[in-house]
Amino acid sequence: MIRLENVHVRHKARGGVFRRDSVHALTDASLEVKKGEILGLVGESGCGKSTLARVLTGLQEPTEGTVHFRGEDLWRMPAARRRKEFGAAVGVVFQDPSTALNPRMSVGRILRDPLDVHRRGTERQREERVEELLDLVGLPGHTLRALPGRLSGGQRQRVAIARALALEPDVIVADEPTSALDVSVRAQVLNLLVDLRARLGLGMVFISHDIQTVRHLSDRLAVLYLGRIVEEGPARAVSAAPTHPYTEALFSATPSLLEHTERIILTGPVPSAVNPPSGCPFRTRCRKADDACATAFPAADGDADGHRWHCVHPLTDGAPVPSPSRSASHAHIARSTS
Repeated sequence: MIRLENVHVRHKARGGVFRRDSVHALTDASLEVKKGEILGLVGESGCGKSTLARVLTGLQEPTEGTVHFRGEDLWRMPAARRRKEFGAAVGVVFQDPSTALNPRMSVGRILRDPLDVHRRGTERQREERVEELLDLVGLPGHTLRALPGRLSGGQRQRVAIARALALEPDVIVADEPTSALDVSVRAQVLNLLVDLRARLGLGMVFISHDIQTVRHLSDRLAVLYLGRIVEEGPARAVSAAPTHPYTEALFSATPSLLEHTERIILTGPVPSAVNPPSGCPFRTRCRKADDACATAFPAADGDADGHRWHCVHPLTDGAPVPSPSRSASHAHIARSTS
């Protein structure tokens, strides 16, 4: 569906009275989003996850590199065609439903808005589609007349998901869709997304700080650090045997009720996105770093299963991080968020 090739995103930032610096939000990112699969994006705050989401949804044009949509260069397509085809094929669920929904519009009007903009069907067909969307996300019919402020956080996020589904997209990009919700309703929203994926064949890009949730939801994982994708591959392979030292440290920082991992404490200076270090950006905090790591960003290495990483000294002899079976995903989500 969507493929990024060597994408860079740099933002201008004032560095002094006469100097303007560049923030390297995304550097040389190459990634594929396939129809029908869930791709999880994980990393620390400020690592570039939301910037990558903006690129994937067409809200951010790359400074360099190419975004392919169904084999075509997205930003070389005529604007009208890009809005019509790409805008309908990719839905977005934002982080905070209280700010993502217009507080002055009723739920029915919010859900109908994409259908009106894209002129989908007749008046009657649009009304029927709105009712169908409400039923799809498990909300009662009277919700159509309510304003977002009258709904709970979980209900608002369900409305946001329904709006993202209005044009029957092939892919949904969900940027931290549960971080603004109470713990008691997170499992409901997560299980709704999984159910919708199974029923509609949706592809999904799921972005979250909660690496335990992402590893169980996702088919593939991509790990970002300082704007670079440092490891990517099948979720089972990445979580069971992380190869990049940063991925190993990231998994160790998240407690789990089902398994025990040794906590890895990172030391050393946290690099700046304005002046990133040479070579591997993680080398300032990596216990395995040496002079070779400062020379250049490591080329991608990997295996036949699609697990690839960028590291001079990959973890090949470390103890693997246990990973429960995919069949236990729903139960684990319910337990870990209750």
